[in-house]
Formats: sequence, C-alpha cells, structure tokens
Amino acid sequence: MKQTALYILLTLATMTVAAQNGAWVVYDTKSSDIVSNNVSALATDSKGVWVGSYQGLSRLNGGTWTDYSMFNEKLKNQSVNCLMVDGRGVVWIGTDDYGVIEFDGTHWTEYSEETRRLKMKFVKEIVQDKDGVFWIGVTLGGLVRFDGYTWEKYTPDDCDLLSDFVLDLAVDRANRKWITTNGGVSVYNDRRWVNYTVDNSGLPDNIVPAIAIDDNNVKWFGTLNGLCSFDGEEWLTWNTSNSPLPSNQVNDIAIDDDGLLWIGTSAGVAVFDGKDGWVVFTSKNSPLPAGNIYKVANDNRGNHWFGNDSKGVARLSGFRMPSKEVPVVRREERSEQRTGREDPGVGKGEERVRINPHLQDGYITITMESSHAVVTFTNSNGKVVKTITNYRNNQRIPISRMSRGMYVVGVKTARGEKKIKFNLK
Repeated sequence: MKQTALYILLTLATMTVAAQNGAWVVYDTKSSDIVSNNVSALATDSKGVWVGSYQGLSRLNGGTWTDYSMFNEKLKNQSVNCLMVDGRGVVWIGTDDYGVIEFDGTHWTEYSEETRRLKMKFVKEIVQDKDGVFWIGVTLGGLVRFDGYTWEKYTPDDCDLLSDFVLDLAVDRANRKWITTNGGVSVYNDRRWVNYTVDNSGLPDNIVPAIAIDDNNVKWFGTLNGLCSFDGEEWLTWNTSNSPLPSNQVNDIAIDDDGLLWIGTSAGVAVFDGKDGWVVFTSKNSPLPAGNIYKVANDNRGNHWFGNDSKGVARLSGFRMPSKEVPVVRREERSEQRTGREDPGVGKGEERVRINPHLQDGYITITMESSHAVVTFTNSNGKVVKTITNYRNNQRIPISRMSRGMYVVGVKTARGEKKIKFNLK
C-alpha cells in the first residue's frame, strides 16, 4: 500500500508539472502543409526538422513546410522509414521501395543496383560510425555496411546476427555497432559478435524497437516490456509497475544536450534523467495528441519533436526539468528492478491477427496488434503470389484481380508471425 500511494503521488505531481512546463505547437494536415499525419521518421539539422511519413518526405524550415516529392518523384506516396543527417549535412533517406536515397540540398543520389542486389527494400535505420562507415538496417534483410565505395551484407545465415528483422542501430564510444532486432540485441566490433537476449542478460523483452547511447556510454533500450539500461555490468529496467512510464511499449529514445532521455511510447512521452527524475506528457495533461508516439528527436535550439503515427508532429519548446517539485522513486523502492518481468507475456508468441473481408468492394483489411507487418499471400500450389513489405494496420488490400481459391496469408511483425487460411470465393 505504501508503494502504491507513493507511485500515485509521484504520477499526480509529474502530471501537474508537465502541464505547465514549456510551449507546444502541433503540426498536422489541417493546421499546416505537412505531407501526412502518419509520421514514421524524424531528423533535425541546423535549420529545421525533416519528417518522414507513409506518404513521403516533408521539411519544416522556419515557418515553411516543403514537400520533397516536388523535387524527387520517387518520394511521392513513398513510405519514408528513417532519416539521418550526416556530418556533411547530407540527408540519408530510408524508403520502402527504393532503398537508400541521399540528398545534399541540391543533388539526389540513388543506389538502385545495390538495392536490387542486396534486397534493401524497407530500410529501417541508418547510422554512421566513427570511421565514417554507414550501417543500414533492413527489415527482413539484415544489416548492410557501406564505406562509400563497397557494400557488404550481414544476415543470420552468414554471421552471428540474431535476426534479419533489424529494428534500430547505434554506435558506442568504442565504435561497436549495437543492432536491436525482434530476437534481442547483437553487438559487432568489426571482428566478432556478442548477443544479448532475455536468457543471458537483463533485457526484459527480446523485441527491442529502440536504442540510444549516452555520454557515459550507457546503453538505453526501448522494448515491448519497458525501458532498460546497461552500463557494461548492471542491467536495470523501468516499466509501468515501478515508474511513471506511460506505457511498456517503448518505440523510440532520444537523448538531448542535457543528458535527458526523451522516451516515445504507445501512450505518451516520458522525460527521464536516468536516475530518479521523471516528467510525463500525455494527451490528458498537455497538447500532445493522443496515440502512438512513434519517433522522437531533439534539435540544437532546445526543441523536442514527437512524431505521432496518425496525428502529425508535436513540438515542445522551453522545457526545463524540475529539480525538486516532483517526488522521486528511490532505487531501493523499485520492485523487481533487475528483471522487469511484472508484465509477462507482453510481446511474446504469435501476433494476434484478424482478416476482415470486404469482398463486395474488392478488398480486405488485416487487423493486428502491431502497426507494421510484412504480408504474403501463398496459393494452394505453395507459390507466393502477393507480398506487401510494409503493411500498415487495417490498410486496404485489393483482391479483385487475384484468382479465386484458398490462400495462406502470412503476417510477420516484430512481435512474431501468424499464418491464416483465407478462402477467396
């Protein structure tokens, strides 16, 4: 009872402070010229913010939005899954259908041959290491290395990478590459691999959508069962049972210049000082739109950006972390801190999937727990006749041109895989 009362007090105080801290602006298709409300990627530079969506690429510079499909037709209605601005100011764009595209402000560089040869569709993440080498994570395609001249691919078939379902990437102080997947975390030092899973570490879940590394070389992991840190020796976990974290589903983590962690979840945003200070923003205590906060970014002007997967982008300016107003959760009061198993079964097993036929209208939809999936249709002869590499929850799938008969519909997400028989009459 004492712990429950303390947690309620902490949460209420956190919400009160959050409601008064900083100024908000929300950009959506009704209030601005942003291309889409379905935000899937964010990156900042010295002039503004780049916003990737299911319908292309936007940029906010000053008060002006620009739709970049005006300059590159391939971005029109193209899903932009990740964005990275390198040290030269070049923007690297990870797409569904065209692999990696570079843009230096004037010229576009595409790698169509490499995309085809290395099967680099649905690029999920791009980072640059301390030697200037680019590392590209590909959903169901593994890891790709590009040094500016040559390309090399890593998959579980030829190395110790845990899974080819890469979710996020980061580079640590020693230039080791940390690769988060739907099967755990792999670390590569250019010579050998080390793997961490729930079986040999303090990871609370093997599905790890996000990673960030702070100035002290501590690794922070966003999982489907909470936030986790690893300092090289000790693993710690924070979740809805032992902290104000608004949801156990952590989608993204960004660390600002003050060392604060900005954590995007399926139910809002948490700000964490890495010790015992928390502030939580939700649609109930701030102008942050309700829904899934899929991406988080910070810029060098003190702005914090939050990409919602259905309601646009929110910007918070002028935030200051409270120093004394918010009660703290003491380290000794964190129940089951090391294991984080208070919510067993979250993210485990098969994806729950339902097919919704609309045959009279010539389409079906698929309802699932995850927001994205790879969907395949296999006919009665065992042949895959249709593949959707980046299916979005409840998106329409045209079936009017498909042959009548029995199909096996495969739905593969970061959570797992489900196969359902579907009779197209």
